[in-house]
Amino acid sequence: MATDKIRIKDIAERAGVSVGTVDRVLHERPNVSKVAREKVEKALEEMDYQPNMYASALAYNKNYDFYMILPSHENVAYWDEVEDGAKDATERRRDFGVSLHKLYYERFDTASFAKCAKDCLKEKPDGIIVVPSTLEATRQFTDKLHEKGIPFILLDSYMPDLKPLAFYGQDSFQSGYFAARMLMLIASKEKEIMLMKLLKDGKVGSKQQMNRETGFRHYMIDHFPDVKIVEVDLPWDKPETYDGLLEHFFKHHPQVHHCITFNSKAHIVGEFLQRSNRRDVQIMGYDMVPKNAECVRNGSISFLLAQHAFLQGFACVWTLFDCIVMKKEISPVNYMPIELLTKENIQFYRRTN
Repeated sequence: MATDKIRIKDIAERAGVSVGTVDRVLHERPNVSKVAREKVEKALEEMDYQPNMYASALAYNKNYDFYMILPSHENVAYWDEVEDGAKDATERRRDFGVSLHKLYYERFDTASFAKCAKDCLKEKPDGIIVVPSTLEATRQFTDKLHEKGIPFILLDSYMPDLKPLAFYGQDSFQSGYFAARMLMLIASKEKEIMLMKLLKDGKVGSKQQMNRETGFRHYMIDHFPDVKIVEVDLPWDKPETYDGLLEHFFKHHPQVHHCITFNSKAHIVGEFLQRSNRRDVQIMGYDMVPKNAECVRNGSISFLLAQHAFLQGFACVWTLFDCIVMKKEISPVNYMPIELLTKENIQFYRRTN
């Protein structure tokens, strides 16, 4: 008899017990004698019964509270995309009692992350999605999650020592290496390349950006050791200074015709070039966020590397659901594709899964 045709009534008849007893065994409810449980389990084995996990989860009528801890991000479209993806996955699993709660910390503030983590633990979550802070600050949190048996997923930055349930994001080193190779296909004759960074207290926004730069520099050392990489450091929280700093840079580096950045703000340089009416600089940046996409369409950004922010957020919630509710085996490392977008193919890029 096919598994999907086996009824509780069939199991009860074979085991010689009531339908109610079979239902209690299938849903692991109390008030079943040892003898009756053994009869039902024997019948299930003989009939090769495979439970419908979706039906069981729905019937269980339990609520699941997932939490997402991520940087505060006013006007940062990459994180908006991540949130949109997570929201979409949550809505698709609303019938199973899944809800998603978001907590925000200040990107460069480990104390803010620690408070956010503490607040999260107070809520006794069923599963957590974490955009890491520093390794040590994140470890203090994830050690507690392991102690409490709460599964967590790392998003954006992979820290394997923390032993997450899963990771979603790019292989950031390989991404930077790839970016360098693509850039140098058109910049092989250049003597200087501009590297734009957004810094706060001398630090970039994430381990992911650091790894991208490391991959980029490895390629450059291996293949173009004589090309000088000139950094332009823009203060994270002082956008009013950007035009002056960029004007100063290009005035003193007139031979620079190629720029790369490893954050999602390539449009800062792209929009500056538009206002300056300069068309002799090609920019490579990250993330298909609206301002970047507009600069690609009008030609002030030449290349974008996409990392499917929407899909990352979606997949994190979906994976928690599969693990916690459906009891499925989970793939631990999930790298996003590295895609190069240009004016000619950007219209074919899709944000959804």
